[in-house]
Amino acid sequence: MLTTIPANPHSNHPGSQWTRDKIEQVRDRLLGFFGTTSRDYALVFTANATAAIRLAGELTPMSKGGTFCYTSSAHTSVVGLRGIAAELGAAVRPAEFGDLDDIIRPEHTNGVSLVAYPAQCNFSGERFPWDVADKVVRRFPANADASGGKGDDTHPPWWVLVDAAAYASSSPLNLGALHTGPDFVAVSMYKIFGAPTGVGALLVRRSSIPFLRSKRFFGGGTVNMISYDHMWQEFRAEIEARLEDGTVNFQAIASLRHALDAHARNFGSMARVKQHASNITRYAVSSLKSLSHDNGRPLCTIYGHCGAEFGPTVALNLRDTNGGYIGHIEVERLAVMSGIAMRTGRFCNPGAARRWLDLTTPDLIRYASLGYTCGDDNDIIAGKPVGAIRISFGAMTSREDIDRFVAFLVRHFHNYAGLQESANPNTLNSAPVATRIDKCANPGRPLSTGLQVTVDQVVIYPIKSCHGWSVPSDTPWEITPSGLRYDRSFVIMRENSTIPMQQKRYPRMALIRPCIADRQLVLNAPDHESLVISLDPAQLCLETTQSMVCGSRMQTYRVLSNEISTWLTSVLCVECYLACDPRLLLLLASDEHLSPTPPSSPTDSQLNPRPDIAKRSDMSFANESQILLVTLESAQRVSDWIAEEQDTDDSTAAVGKPFGPLQYRPNIVVKSASHGTRHAREIMPFEELKWTGVAIGNSHFQVSGPCRRCQMIAIDQDSAQSLKEPYSTLARKMRVDGKVVFGVYLDIVEEATGFTRKASASFIQPGMLLDVSL
Repeated sequence: MLTTIPANPHSNHPGSQWTRDKIEQVRDRLLGFFGTTSRDYALVFTANATAAIRLAGELTPMSKGGTFCYTSSAHTSVVGLRGIAAELGAAVRPAEFGDLDDIIRPEHTNGVSLVAYPAQCNFSGERFPWDVADKVVRRFPANADASGGKGDDTHPPWWVLVDAAAYASSSPLNLGALHTGPDFVAVSMYKIFGAPTGVGALLVRRSSIPFLRSKRFFGGGTVNMISYDHMWQEFRAEIEARLEDGTVNFQAIASLRHALDAHARNFGSMARVKQHASNITRYAVSSLKSLSHDNGRPLCTIYGHCGAEFGPTVALNLRDTNGGYIGHIEVERLAVMSGIAMRTGRFCNPGAARRWLDLTTPDLIRYASLGYTCGDDNDIIAGKPVGAIRISFGAMTSREDIDRFVAFLVRHFHNYAGLQESANPNTLNSAPVATRIDKCANPGRPLSTGLQVTVDQVVIYPIKSCHGWSVPSDTPWEITPSGLRYDRSFVIMRENSTIPMQQKRYPRMALIRPCIADRQLVLNAPDHESLVISLDPAQLCLETTQSMVCGSRMQTYRVLSNEISTWLTSVLCVECYLACDPRLLLLLASDEHLSPTPPSSPTDSQLNPRPDIAKRSDMSFANESQILLVTLESAQRVSDWIAEEQDTDDSTAAVGKPFGPLQYRPNIVVKSASHGTRHAREIMPFEELKWTGVAIGNSHFQVSGPCRRCQMIAIDQDSAQSLKEPYSTLARKMRVDGKVVFGVYLDIVEEATGFTRKASASFIQPGMLLDVSL
């Protein structure tokens, strides 16, 4: 670009001609890279591999009575072609790859059909033969073949699409070595070269071009001549120009010549890359299979890599000493802190997920009906994993990378037994449990447990994900039907987004310190003047908008103030604004409380609706529950663990810095009330996980379960610096059902607390005693 300015190739000035020449040069070089020439294949540039797959589906002349068949290892982008097939009247048939021989037989074929499959499964790495197109030609000898032009000069009724995006990243295609190549091959450039992104390609077999379905849409640059008021246009003769709608990503395409040069210079050939990646894969699989707990149970469950041919992709899940699954979300969070990049989830491959994870269609429909979605934090449902860990290898992967990954697994997950062994209160503290309490006790009527517990601190977070504010010890704080007054009543929203900003993505939110004083919200931040926001509804200028909290849509009010938005944008370095929960206005305008809508009833005996969705009407902008309680004793135990196992290579953490209970962003911190009382005992670390109910003053709470923790607790709340602790230690020590937990959620028991429209308010204050039921 220092000597020539690239320009739109649909013109004739020098810059345009230069760009057009570079595009054609890259096109020819890529054809050679894929082992073919322009005589046998046309290479059409697309936005990505998905766009290439869609284009192939639109070009296939599927007919009524025909079939669109895709294999169980197909990517979602291939499965998505069933919509196009259905519109054309073709039947949709998912199948196993091994069934294709029977499916493409002439006696089973009616109409023009399309079979699509991956050369390599992007979930498990399983590879599949390239000979399907050749089998089609041999099954239909009356039709023309790709090499000799024999037959009656028609295309066989079956068209073949191969998704080579995963395969081509580590193996040579060598299309010219095939007796009959597929009609379509989809590839992605960044998967092969690492850069540029935003460029894919569809290779179209030349002999198939005369039989392509006519385009329904066409864009600029694809026609020789066109009439605007008549249904007439003349398309360009070259298939590439005819199919590349509009202006291609010419700068990225031109840069591919540098990617090709660098690839050849560094790696020699794709054959060498394949050999290296295969060796690394064998080493990785052997290393992972060798991992086991001391009781003999394997640490890793690997999906595939036995029997069939597999590429350099390994999908796995981890299991504890009891055989239970460890959630892949927790593994990924720890990996990020250890500098390890991997992918987790179902990898946009529904068929492979069904096969390897045993996720049936009824399972998925039931999960969806209960509010679970792909990509959320629910990685284990009813004891079954709903995703996996995937590690992939390429030309740059070394054995040292594998060793580091294995060491990571050993450090964090070897001999992990789950909460019942490693965090059982009866084994972590020798103090006897004075009284055995029926776990089914009514949380509204707590029973004596021998405990003496007092409230140490009350903390609210007026703005979700910002710094907490500790309520002064001499100030009683009101408990409302949706939790502590003002707690998470505000959120910060990015412009053009409906999802509130969160500290784990924007750590600088920890620098914003809100406090409540004289019906005002006061915000402080380093190097910024204090910002005072009135909590008088008459002085708030609001506009209705929408937000999404944990998958649930909420009506929200945007605070229309340039001063507030400018201040927040300056602190966070992201254009944003303040919004509030409508219930805040009701509390501000009146002392009356509206009775909340009762939570939905479970619809499945084993699977409950996501708690955050079922209780959404009872909460403000909190994620999963109204109130989070932690104990001082549990926080101290984690600090002791960290002191004992401090990472010597942890350059990001402040070595020796104690992590107090506020690091876990609680609403209520409790501690043992007294010592030396004859029939009293202290709180044992993590004992709160066995509590079923809590009473504080005239307020009664049900313990709804442990709080699942994320990497937000590894952000220093004073400096906004990302740390490894305490999350790293918690992940090794504190898991329930494979999930990292700390603290417990409290839900208000309305009947016991007495919330009615004109009920007297309930309050909490440091120093108040708790009654606990087990």
